[in-house]
Amino acid sequence: MNVKFDFADDVALVTGASGALGSAVCTAFVDAGATVCATDVVEPDEDTLPDSEKIHFHQADFTDESDVESTISKITDDHGGIDYLANIAGTWKGGSPVEDTDADTFDLLFDVNLKTAFLASKHALPHLQDREGAIVSVSARSSLEGGEGDALYRASKAGIRLLTESIAEENTGVVRANAVMPSVIDTPANREMMPDANHDEWVDPADIAEVICVLCSDATSVTSGAAVPVYGEA
Repeated sequence: MNVKFDFADDVALVTGASGALGSAVCTAFVDAGATVCATDVVEPDEDTLPDSEKIHFHQADFTDESDVESTISKITDDHGGIDYLANIAGTWKGGSPVEDTDADTFDLLFDVNLKTAFLASKHALPHLQDREGAIVSVSARSSLEGGEGDALYRASKAGIRLLTESIAEENTGVVRANAVMPSVIDTPANREMMPDANHDEWVDPADIAEVICVLCSDATSVTSGAAVPVYGEA
């Protein structure tokens, strides 16, 4: 079954747009006709984002509230509002047990994974409420249980799920908020980190992007507060 989305005249804000998943989400929204406001702390490579007049890139640090506020203000001034927020910004760091993990790792993971989603949601919500829009954030399969060597990553991604559920509860009938939970995403960085893994079992970023579009679409108008598995075969 072929799935097509029609987001013509809609505005999507995508954080972490310079990364593999973020760029795939931008591409999916553009293909569906949306105007995409792409944000990241670093500019994308020239081949990362599609060459489209529908994509407007804003370089911003979404761990900095003043940066978030000014960026969203500019977006809404330029485009009249926001219909969808995709909280894609995130990172992974691990390899050590808790007693050997430094506090800087805590700050990094909670800032990039959780604080960005909180600040983007906080400042986008008034505009999403005006348009009865949707938020989709990225949690992780590993957030569902403890594990060895990446406790802080798991905790930060569990925070995404709880933040999502709370936003959904606070905005019942107005703004839908959901999360996706990938296992291992098939990105160049992950292949470099795990060269001996079975990459065929990993999930293509484009497939996750399609699920994010589904959760923003009318097809899931009764779905809010969910954490949706996007595990593939991993």
